[in-house]
Amino acid sequence: MEYNDVPTRPILMLTRELPPQSGQRAAAAFMIQRWNRNPDTLNQALYGADAILCTPADRLDAHFIAVLPASVRVIGTFSVGYEHIDTQAAAARHVAVVNTPGVLSAATAEFTMLLLLAAARRAGEGERLLRAGRWAGFPIAKFVGTQLTGKRLGIFGMGRIGESLAAMAEGFGMQVHYHNRQPRPDMPHRHYHSDNASFLAASQFLAICAPATPQTRHWLNADRIAQLPAGAIVVNTARGSLVDDTALIAALQTGHVAAAGLDVFADEPNVPAGYLALENVVLTPHIASATSETREAMGHLVLDGIEAVLAGQHPPNQL
Repeated sequence: MEYNDVPTRPILMLTRELPPQSGQRAAAAFMIQRWNRNPDTLNQALYGADAILCTPADRLDAHFIAVLPASVRVIGTFSVGYEHIDTQAAAARHVAVVNTPGVLSAATAEFTMLLLLAAARRAGEGERLLRAGRWAGFPIAKFVGTQLTGKRLGIFGMGRIGESLAAMAEGFGMQVHYHNRQPRPDMPHRHYHSDNASFLAASQFLAICAPATPQTRHWLNADRIAQLPAGAIVVNTARGSLVDDTALIAALQTGHVAAAGLDVFADEPNVPAGYLALENVVLTPHIASATSETREAMGHLVLDGIEAVLAGQHPPNQL
């Protein structure tokens, strides 16, 4: 776009390509400008923009917000979490922020179950063995894992994703325990723990489903890992910042934590080398919500929010 162009539609700056259907919708409703996340090209990408659509991989900190042109009225994030955006700085600039709650709960819960199963049944180790051509036949005493049926699942964070996960886990015959800021009155059949100690002691399997906040940073640290039952299995599909990687790697090395399934990392796309060196960890590249149905729904929801703000409205997904 030339600087002397007069746009006939609002300008949307994208930091990533959208899924096909929501991408077509965006192209029809907006003039699209793209940013390759190179700081040297930011001013050009933001020129005249009315809205920004980013992802958790894009850090929109106070400095980023401070240099926004006055034309920017709304930031949309292709995620539920918004810890990568300085919302206070945005509010001070009267820039609205919208996200994508609700629509990814089922997909993320499904993937959390996948990681629970893969970690418990050592699926990653088995696949690597096959790919390396080292399978010697039916193993009776090798690759013995643990089954989910009859075990206790602790869910840290009983929001939409945690609730969906709980229902799936109960279908596997698991007993659900949870730790939340407050009990859920609609869940009398599930075991609420008001304190970390009793919750962790009950968690043979631990699924981290809480949002990233200053209070939850490194929530799973060495002290809390020590309170888990020996041989516990840990899965994280929330945010990497909730886990102290050094502490979890050490527990995986000693076997106090038997296995882990991790889809998120504190410094994405970088993965701590300690995890890469371990066989008892299933590692995936932040794809818990990556179904075509969910990603399209996320795209449409964030566009709904952006369009509503630009029309002077206050959409339900505005923070």
